[in-house]
Amino acid sequence: MSKNHDIRPGQSVELLKELHILTRDGKLNQDSRRKLKQVYHLFQFIEPLLQTLKQEERDITLVDHGAGKSYLGFILYDLFFKTLHDASHIYGIETREELVQRSQELATRLGFGKGMSFVNLSVAESIVSDKLPAQVDVVTALHACDTATDDALRFALKKHARYIVVVPCCQAEVASVLRKHKGETKKDPLSEIWRHPLHTREFGSQVTNVLRCLQLEAHGYQVSVTELVGWEHSMKNELIIAQYKNQPQRRAAERLNEMLDRIGLKELRDRFFAPEALDAAA
Repeated sequence: MSKNHDIRPGQSVELLKELHILTRDGKLNQDSRRKLKQVYHLFQFIEPLLQTLKQEERDITLVDHGAGKSYLGFILYDLFFKTLHDASHIYGIETREELVQRSQELATRLGFGKGMSFVNLSVAESIVSDKLPAQVDVVTALHACDTATDDALRFALKKHARYIVVVPCCQAEVASVLRKHKGETKKDPLSEIWRHPLHTREFGSQVTNVLRCLQLEAHGYQVSVTELVGWEHSMKNELIIAQYKNQPQRRAAERLNEMLDRIGLKELRDRFFAPEALDAAA
């Protein structure tokens, strides 16, 4: 096969074929090139976090929620984990049993089985499951739909994750609650932002991620938000990266609470608000 400059050095060609990113004769079509570019771009954000952890001379545990066909998990393992030769491990969490089985079989076939496991659970179930370690280093969630992203954040908080990397997906829950309580908030001129149905959906998506960032900050994380270049075909290209600093921010917890009250989202307090964060920050 001729050298393909779209593929990173050290990348397993067999893996890319198995993931149907490469054709059997080693070629990339336009759709596959775009998909590979997306995963590589996300890898550029995650790799420095893994390198920082490895500098501490410790094993790394990464949990990927809503793994699907585990493109991200396999690429991470192939480009980083397989060269570590230690007890570092990637767990893929997925609700579709057939995808879990297929991923496990592929990991075994490629010799990745020692460092990769796939678990048939919902994100919410994984929070209390004994199939996962009590503490993890990195939590990722790539387009985990609707509340699954929030469950992934709860998982990360419970597991005391050092790093959280999420690309949120369709945030329908907040929009539906905004819609339900429009009558209660119409006296506030800012309610014009979400008065029209299209704006309700768009504002609901935006405010969901703002609330998530405040929640993480209230729990002691330093949060950055950026755009994933190369995802132009999707509106869901927001990337949230959080690093635990053990500095809970009282102001973030207060702002989160105030927002929930002002825009009619009080019933979502249990999902977004962290009461213990205020105590820790006091």
